Amino acid sequence: MRYSRWFYTHIRVRYQETDQMGVVYHANYLNWFEIGRTELIRELGIDYREIEQHGLLLPVTEINTQFHTPARYDDRVTICTRIADFSALKLHFESQVRLLTEEERLALHTTNDKIEPTGKLLVSGATHHVWVNRDFRPVRMARETPELFALLEKATERTDSDVT
Repeated sequence: MRYSRWFYTHIRVRYQETDQMGVVYHANYLNWFEIGRTELIRELGIDYREIEQHGLLLPVTEINTQFHTPARYDDRVTICTRIADFSALKLHFESQVRLLTEEERLALHTTNDKIEPTGKLLVSGATHHVWVNRDFRPVRMARETPELFALLEKATERTDSDVT
């Protein structure tokens, strides 16, 4: 596996995302995973619009989700996302949705990028994707957009301090 550092996106639970029980409806977590993926790619220096302009699409081929504790209306949750693995054909993300204290949220902005997720784990999961062209035929992303492939390689580089 070639893990990247964690990327963090903060959102507030909106009323329409909750169900009659007052908790976030389970399908909304999949939307939040997508928000995390989109923001991770943006922080790497490219956005999905640019990827699509190159004729590449990244459909989901597999989703794994574990529900631990529900989020509720008006909670400020943090979507934690990292690249779990990738190749020229595939890209896998790991995601967590967590409820952080204000101090934990502030610590994300004042410490180095290698901080591990803290706070109460609400949902964890992973999504698997495959690179395809507009005809939904698999493509080798390294050939189609070498600059994006290089960004993914850089994001998952291991340093001596990363190896335990």
